[in-house]
Amino acid sequence: MKFGTMLYSTDYAMRPDDFAVASEDRGFDSVWFPEHTHIPASRRTPFPGGGDLPQEYWHIHDPFIALTAAAIATKTIKVATGVCLITERDPIVTAKEVASLDLLSRGRFLFGIGAGWNAEEMENHGTAFADRWKVLEERIEAMKACWTQENSSYHGKHVDFDAIWSWPKPVQKPHPPIIMGAASPWGRERVARYCDGWVPLPAQMKNIAAEIADLEERLKRHGRQLSDIEISFFWAPTNVDELKRYRDLGVHRVILACPADGNEATLKLLDQHAALMKAVGN
Repeated sequence: MKFGTMLYSTDYAMRPDDFAVASEDRGFDSVWFPEHTHIPASRRTPFPGGGDLPQEYWHIHDPFIALTAAAIATKTIKVATGVCLITERDPIVTAKEVASLDLLSRGRFLFGIGAGWNAEEMENHGTAFADRWKVLEERIEAMKACWTQENSSYHGKHVDFDAIWSWPKPVQKPHPPIIMGAASPWGRERVARYCDGWVPLPAQMKNIAAEIADLEERLKRHGRQLSDIEISFFWAPTNVDELKRYRDLGVHRVILACPADGNEATLKLLDQHAALMKAVGN
């Protein structure tokens, strides 16, 4: 099983390039940075984690800039969005950012995606909460066209453009792995239909073995196999026995979180995560 790290990469946290180097030095396979373009000051949507929303949510760096810094400073570790909020992004611009990052990282980018939970945040970008999943799917389809076609075009309800030229193309073919961050049955259906990986939060799952089995059945209905995708668990617990159970259930990667903090505290936590990784083994 692979181990990744996640940092709330903010203006007051450890620098993203330094964090990536420290993670690579400790043997982690990937670094993941989340995204929020902003947080509305007046918000009716409750925080899914309960309680007050932590301030790191509105201090986060743009993930593509932070991940580019991480990629340039490292050699082998994968760089990943955890997750990119497609409902808040122009697909043509985002397709270029993804391809550029994949090129500059020499094919090390993992494209974690999600629809988001904050209705007001996405509404500020012109996406109605009720339409978020339809918007996400069309934008992903449009980006795939930009990555794979010389004369790229897409015609849908939410995305519509005639033939365009969009370069660079990604290093990874046909494109970087698209990894869906959603734990629900509908999320698993979307993974089965058009994604290359699944990155749910185990805390949102009721029966992990049954949900992986459900994903396998959904993949089969779409002519695919469980081996066609990679399963990663975001915000994984720091319990050796639980992580071993995930491994035995077929989870390919667990991602251990680091909050926004200074260098000393973050390095100490990375050392603890590295010891956990060693204790779990392969």
